[in-house]
Amino acid sequence: MSHDPHAAETPIPNYWEYLRIEELLSLQGGVEGDEAQLSNHEVLFIVVHQVYELWFKLVLRELTSARDLLNLNPVPDQELSRAAASLRRVREILDIASPHFRVMETLTTRDFLDFRDKLLPASGFQSAQMREVEILFGLRDEDRIHLGWEGSYLDMLKSHDGGGSPAMERVARRRADTPSLREALDAFLHRCPIRGSVPTSDGDADVVRAFIEDFLANQRADNAATEALAQRQARSDEEKAALHARYEAAAASARAFLLAEDVPEDGRARRSRIRAGVLFIESYRELPLLAWPREVLDCIVALEQSFVIFRQRHARMVEREIGRRTGTGGSAGVDYLDQTALEYRVFRDLWAVRTLLVRRGAVPDLEQGGFYGFSYGRD
Repeated sequence: MSHDPHAAETPIPNYWEYLRIEELLSLQGGVEGDEAQLSNHEVLFIVVHQVYELWFKLVLRELTSARDLLNLNPVPDQELSRAAASLRRVREILDIASPHFRVMETLTTRDFLDFRDKLLPASGFQSAQMREVEILFGLRDEDRIHLGWEGSYLDMLKSHDGGGSPAMERVARRRADTPSLREALDAFLHRCPIRGSVPTSDGDADVVRAFIEDFLANQRADNAATEALAQRQARSDEEKAALHARYEAAAASARAFLLAEDVPEDGRARRSRIRAGVLFIESYRELPLLAWPREVLDCIVALEQSFVIFRQRHARMVEREIGRRTGTGGSAGVDYLDQTALEYRVFRDLWAVRTLLVRRGAVPDLEQGGFYGFSYGRD
């Protein structure tokens, strides 16, 4: 084959060219645009936050990949392993990113106060990528905690003159990119085969309700045995009555949750089936067909746990640095961060089901069990 001397050739990069090191290392100049004018403390502050933004970029890519896979209908079984891999990677990123706050804590309060006023009115709340992560997760606007004075979190992303900004445009694109991970997972769980029945099957609602009732009956029997043991330790009739009332309340709460009585009537049947799907997967998690769905659920729970810990770690770092003073962006500072760690929970159904689960021997016998086994090797 003759060589065309005019054909374009792929350049052979050096390490510094491939990673664009010189450009990367020129981005720590702060407001002045010249890091020679900055203290080591301020450069540290800039570098750590830039590192977080790079981590957020990876988080968004992996969450988008997992969302897109779960949004397939149907989801090919082998694709669930890829979704789980993306979710595991995001968890690892958050677990690694949390200790980075230790580097920030090498700043004393006075070290930070020496340049803090230069940030006004900038705030970490203006991290568009963090808002994107929340949106992609599935955090709803109505569940957001207000800073106390702004119209909405979107107002914090406006430019100083009240107009648009790159941050606002980025968040607007993310808001338009639906569904969220939570919505994709809900759709996936809604299609979960329960006792071999799917939403399009004849009599599916009856099959799902029968599973719920059978599970609740077994749960009550299992809890009755546990209550009997607790009653033996009670020292008075009042304690016995209180114990019994507690177990009765738990049983009523389990029923209300699985029947989605907390949801408006027009969405109740769908939410009930989603919750039954989670319960079914968790209860029969050893079955081959449910192995990867269970892994995906485990990954999402672990991921949200890491996200909560990340928020909590952030709040403790800020409290250590500046106490409980008002944030640079006008927020309540640490109080606001503590609220987000407590309230910004997206996958609540996955956590709630853990309260309902029973020991292996108390799970109802599985009808249509062969549906969930390995298909190869059969006649």
